[in-house]
Amino acid sequence: MRRKLLLLLETGLILAGLLLGFSAWKVHSSLEQSLHLTGEQLLDVPTGTTPNRMFYRMQSDGVINDAFWLRLYWRFNMAGVPLHTGEYRMTPGMTVRDLFEDWRQGNVVQYSMTLVEGWNFRQVRTALARHEKIRQTLDGLSDSEVMDRLGHPGVFPEGRFFPDTYRFVRGMSDVEFLQQAYARLEEVLAKEWAARSPALPYRDPYQALIMASLVEKETGVPQERGQIAGVFVRRMQIGMLLQTDPTVIYGMGERYNGKITRADLRESTPYNTYVNAGLPPTPIAMVGREAIHAALNPVAGSSLYFVARGDGSHVFSDDLDAHNAAVREYQIKRRADYRSSPAPACARGSGADGCRTDASAAAG
Repeated sequence: MRRKLLLLLETGLILAGLLLGFSAWKVHSSLEQSLHLTGEQLLDVPTGTTPNRMFYRMQSDGVINDAFWLRLYWRFNMAGVPLHTGEYRMTPGMTVRDLFEDWRQGNVVQYSMTLVEGWNFRQVRTALARHEKIRQTLDGLSDSEVMDRLGHPGVFPEGRFFPDTYRFVRGMSDVEFLQQAYARLEEVLAKEWAARSPALPYRDPYQALIMASLVEKETGVPQERGQIAGVFVRRMQIGMLLQTDPTVIYGMGERYNGKITRADLRESTPYNTYVNAGLPPTPIAMVGREAIHAALNPVAGSSLYFVARGDGSHVFSDDLDAHNAAVREYQIKRRADYRSSPAPACARGSGADGCRTDASAAAG
């Protein structure tokens, strides 16, 4: 009897060993199997899914074999490893082990979207709505309702989002995207405000942001930002009108057709710095770090005027006579391809349409 028991025990141990060996071989071969692909594919891992569901789904789709053995391996070797939501890139020749490593590291496919310096909020919303990988939740809402959704009720959206390239996984909502850009702008503005030059004519960081938006729209030459800011700051300090065309254009809204007339310069909108002293009530565009830095660290000097050469750069002048001479040289014929094309200054007493008198000669 005892010999029979020993024989049964030995047989059981042998069978158990064989079973363990077979299981180990099956698990190993399942891990080392190549994914059945004819080309690159994206594997979508939805929020809340489990590894087991993914195994059987992939087996049903014909991408893998032996989902049971993979489930067994995951249970005993990767229990507790989070399965990150998103898309994973699968390529021909890739093994299940390679895919598991991507899952373990959370190597999800990332997408990007760039917010461009100088854009207004309407352009931001249009770009967001067109991005296929962003989950849309704001369609049909007013700008005010959008800010409510972002958690900033009563905040005017213009200029409140930092222009940059943002990376994200498929399924990020438009609200989450904008919240990230909003927080980034707040962070950059706070750091630049803390390191600002003394004796600036701003009550708070928001006024500096408004000034930065004027600088952003006035020049496409990075080296000139500080000089442009210097002109505007000196004008504010001595009580001169800023007289900058981008504010007129912004106040015109969708009526702007690429040209500014004398009537436009006289139109009473809250943003027209030809008729209103000081800064406009809000920013007029998104601003980059360099424009914020320029607004808070303007270049010292004595210039009060600048005029576009037509190539994106400007001529700066200390007095009106020098400015008018520069206008005659560079701006007699306005350039439609320039991002801010001010009307030429005119001699005193001139009433030519489209010209500005000496008293209202623009800074830009």
